[in-house]
Amino acid sequence: MKNVSLQAAPVRLILSLLAASLLLVCARSCAYADPAPADTGPDAPAATALPLEQVARMLSALPLQNEQLHEVYDAVGASSGNGYDEEYTMKNLLEAPGSGVGDAPAARAAAASRYRQPLRSLIAEYLASSPESPLLGRFSIRDGAADVQACLDALSESDIQIYWPYSEDWDGERFPLITYDPGYGAQSNYAYEIRRDGDALVVVDSVYVDENVARSRPVWVINRNDDSAFTPVELVRPREAPAGKAATRGGSRVLYLKHFQMLRNYDSWFAGASEFFIKCGSVQGFKATTEAELKLYSPSVTDFMVVVRRKEMGLELPLQAVLLTDFTNQLEKLAFLITEDDGGTWTSWKCSATVKVNSKSYGFDVDIPYRDKDDIVWRGQLDASFFQKEDTVSARFGDVIVGFELE
Repeated sequence: MKNVSLQAAPVRLILSLLAASLLLVCARSCAYADPAPADTGPDAPAATALPLEQVARMLSALPLQNEQLHEVYDAVGASSGNGYDEEYTMKNLLEAPGSGVGDAPAARAAAASRYRQPLRSLIAEYLASSPESPLLGRFSIRDGAADVQACLDALSESDIQIYWPYSEDWDGERFPLITYDPGYGAQSNYAYEIRRDGDALVVVDSVYVDENVARSRPVWVINRNDDSAFTPVELVRPREAPAGKAATRGGSRVLYLKHFQMLRNYDSWFAGASEFFIKCGSVQGFKATTEAELKLYSPSVTDFMVVVRRKEMGLELPLQAVLLTDFTNQLEKLAFLITEDDGGTWTSWKCSATVKVNSKSYGFDVDIPYRDKDDIVWRGQLDASFFQKEDTVSARFGDVIVGFELE
């Protein structure tokens, strides 16, 4: 096999028709120190984040009513419907109550108008009336009072959120246990239990909570958002081949990722869903007939996210995402990488995709990005012949099963 280095050529993102959204990379940070021991350790977030335990304690102290519970329920349902986890970010909570991650501006505005007293009002009132709050103690003192607005701004700009696992089972009335992600991959923690005693709410501290508890009663987990900066793959695609471009074995075809099945959860349940990034490196629409024509082509990378919620473990999820829009018979090997997001510093996997010209194989250098703390579920080369055995094929890649369709 000859190797043709085209690293100087720009790597293009494959247009995903109506099926796969391109990955948007966005670095997230916060500018406040975090001395809390609960959020330290090798697997903990950066020490510049606000403490999760203090946010959980604050929420448990609010005079919650059914309206605020429904607000959180609406928001996590909207996020889930948009392809994300059951999550309600502090940014949405404070700027557009009741809206979910991925909501369009019109949906955010409509959601915010539904609540007479949104949760953000209770938080602002609590901070204004509780100068002893550990959260307020982190901000500047102005005229003898803690800067409440600075605290609200920091919450909005942070990556903190309310995660409500198994929220679809909520009865519409029961108050949640409120806990937080302790880090270290822990599977249990204490929670604040809110009970109604007549017209008053009573908070009981140190109630044990694990995932089994979360399956049987409502639990709000205060954790950090990992996926709101990314766009998950859409779940639609054209049902028929475009006019004039019949799906025949002799011509260009479209390669789809048809379904995805996760066989185990990759993170602690406090961290929520598993976010998989699926990346395919190849040469789009390759039809060169001479070695000179090789210079007309450069590799491209398809890159999208699939969120698998914990309750979906073991289920075959229909995704129908486009991997290649112009799959030709001259493609020989595709580079394929699946990672589960754990953050870290951006690096890349240097690999190659191969094509055939007059029965000779040629390699194209491809750099596929990922982050150094990500779990590498699977990476390697896939023979083009694998996809051509049948119109629909599937295989196990590490702890996931992926189905492909070639039309």
